[in-house]
Amino acid sequence: MKLRLLFACLLAVTASAADFDLLITNAHIADGSGGPLVKGTIAVKGGKIVAVGQIEGTADSTLDAGGQVAAPGFIDVHTHSEDICQIPAAENFLRMGVTTIITGNCGHSRTDVAKFFQEIEAAKVAVNVATLIGHNSVRKQGMGGIFIRAPDETQLATMKGLVDQAMKDGAVGLSTGLIYVPGSFAKTDEIIALAKVAAAHDGIYVSHMRHETLKIFDALDEFMRVVREAGIRGEVSHIKLSGPSAWGRANEVLSLLDKARAEGLKITHDQYAYTASSTGLRQLIPDSALEGTHEDYLARIADPKQKAEILAKMAESRQRQGRKDYSYAVIARFKADPTLNGKTIAEAAKVVRGSDSLDDQIELVLDIEARGGASAIFHGMEEKDVQTFMKHPLTMIASDGGPRRLAEDVPHPRSYGDNARVLGRYVRELKLLTLEEAVRRMTSLPAQAFHLKDRGMIKAGAFADIVIFDPAKVNDPSTFSDPHHYAEGFSHVIVNGGVVIRDGQLTEVRSGGPLRLK
Repeated sequence: MKLRLLFACLLAVTASAADFDLLITNAHIADGSGGPLVKGTIAVKGGKIVAVGQIEGTADSTLDAGGQVAAPGFIDVHTHSEDICQIPAAENFLRMGVTTIITGNCGHSRTDVAKFFQEIEAAKVAVNVATLIGHNSVRKQGMGGIFIRAPDETQLATMKGLVDQAMKDGAVGLSTGLIYVPGSFAKTDEIIALAKVAAAHDGIYVSHMRHETLKIFDALDEFMRVVREAGIRGEVSHIKLSGPSAWGRANEVLSLLDKARAEGLKITHDQYAYTASSTGLRQLIPDSALEGTHEDYLARIADPKQKAEILAKMAESRQRQGRKDYSYAVIARFKADPTLNGKTIAEAAKVVRGSDSLDDQIELVLDIEARGGASAIFHGMEEKDVQTFMKHPLTMIASDGGPRRLAEDVPHPRSYGDNARVLGRYVRELKLLTLEEAVRRMTSLPAQAFHLKDRGMIKAGAFADIVIFDPAKVNDPSTFSDPHHYAEGFSHVIVNGGVVIRDGQLTEVRSGGPLRLK
């Protein structure tokens, strides 16, 4: 009996005596710096990378990369993932190499960050999750339901307090969505005041600006004023030019940003690799029509005089963008009538109203909002502008997506394929970027911009967030008409040392969790 116990103890010591938890061998390493690939091994212990190169030693587990590329796990700085606890595996992100997501963008977030992080820990999510504190959410909570005005002194103090507490609880910065109610009614001074609070905690200011059309230069002026006067780092969300009237001016936009950087402002920007955006269909309706309650909106469209004013503003918007109708908008999710999902506004108007005339399209848009609203995809950008923005060295890659369930609705394909599309189309096919540079845009650049310590690099001391993929096979089969397909070509994904994708299969490991700004 004693000999048996002694033998068991010796086995236990031997089993725990491995030098490393995990060895990744036979890899071509893109370390995240943008430097050339280097063949070698990566050693992981205690959730961190402890050695890179030619390594001797034993491990509890070994992954043979088979000559594929091993890169830092991709960091998606622009997601809408407040529902991450309902889809904790976040498989659509993992399967395109994303190991860290930042949510709370476009001004919308959970305002109780501490509670949000507790829920993430309890849900045992598979990815790392950081959050911004959203200005729109703070404004709703702080201003009592009437938004078409500036906050009074007490309300502004309440809003500042919400931002301050969120930052203390670990938020990485403040976000705005200045095309959305109620943020669209905020004056610049209000934003600066809140950005100063985030800056005091070393946070970043991330903005979906007021305009992405011909008026983008006015929006950039406001953005840079906030960054300058608040003394804060700035990030332009999903940089783009929307509408035919604005196309072809990407170099002007970048020149303005470069000039600001030369003057000392710390500014970066992110982009998704598509010519279509996605947001609420209500963005086609003037903000003044949406202020207040849903009942207020219903009363406005029922009043002939107010409705005429709404229609006039919609016509002005179409003219400004160079649009004749709404056939460029596709319904992605309409809970009241899912049969319309995947149809353009013109197609849906023909189904619902028997005509696809402009008047019938407008009536459909107004009616959809009256029936609870819908999300939509807007085909509003030019490929040449997308490529111009992508070539800039401070453009990072971000999906503007969220966790997805297969076969649910008809969402934008970016939630499934954004990173894979960059590596497949823009690196392998078009050679717009080198592979090493694309990896940098997805890893060390966002980690540096958002101050995510020890993330975004393959080096000793960094957290072991690693993705292994075949650059010849990376592909994004998800399309606008058929979006529910996972990215291809990613064989292994590791989060904090845990193998969450192994040999192309999702495992039961859930090694993610909240990331707090230190």
